[in-house]
Amino acid sequence: MKSIINFVELENRVISATYRNLMIRAKVVLVDKASGEQLADPVITIASPVPNGSLRIRLPDSIKAGVYYLMALNGHGEAAAQSVEFQVS
Repeated sequence: MKSIINFVELENRVISATYRNLMIRAKVVLVDKASGEQLADPVITIASPVPNGSLRIRLPDSIKAGVYYLMALNGHGEAAAQSVEFQVS
């Protein structure tokens, strides 16, 4: 079962995304493309028992302009899926 995370849009510093095949306790993190660093905030933990759904992630003011992507981590902290890159301005 291949996990998928799809970036949908970024509007007013809120990211909309959908996911498939992510189980409870999977995490979605924001990654800075330039450094490859996973940011400590925001981190979203999947709490739904349903493996498919959608997310809305509010970006804190500390997130600077740049290119980012979403990374889904399974319950063991291993990379499970990655979204396309998107620009934060």
